Amino acid sequence: MAEVEAAAAAAAAGPKMDVQRSRFPHCVVWTPIPVLTWFFPIIGHMGICTSTGIIRDFAGPYFVSEDNMAFGKPAKYWKLDPNKVYVSGPSAWDTAVHDASEEYKHHMHNLCCDNCHSHVALALNLMRYDNSARWNMVKLCLYCLLYGKYVSLGALVKTWLPFLLFLGVVLTVTLTLHLR
Repeated sequence: MAEVEAAAAAAAAGPKMDVQRSRFPHCVVWTPIPVLTWFFPIIGHMGICTSTGIIRDFAGPYFVSEDNMAFGKPAKYWKLDPNKVYVSGPSAWDTAVHDASEEYKHHMHNLCCDNCHSHVALALNLMRYDNSARWNMVKLCLYCLLYGKYVSLGALVKTWLPFLLFLGVVLTVTLTLHLR
């Protein structure tokens, strides 16, 4: 009887996360941007997933990709609670992700102001996630840093090793020059 209840609870919870297939239902996903993340490891590329785990990301001017993130597979994910969506209606989560994606198909990409983080923020604002319509790229960056989980040890290394090597070179050169 307990097995039947556990199976029913798992089915009600929806699709499961599958890192191998890059399926992250109800998640914000993040991946490093080569060179940029090497110097600033908290800056990267972001997407938002549908309830079935399909990744949508604003990948460039007038283009929102589906299941093919601009800079590779996700290195981090931040699992969100679909019960915190304050917009009513069937498939409110998926509708908000779809509407944000359709809107961003008409946007010029700008690295500093209107980018992948803005696309994710619009989706969260449209669904009024956590009863808020004040999601923005700075808040998303901070929340992903605090609440995001790496998909593997390799993803952690891929994100932080280049920065740590760069920092080591800078410290070595600085100490060498100051010890003379």
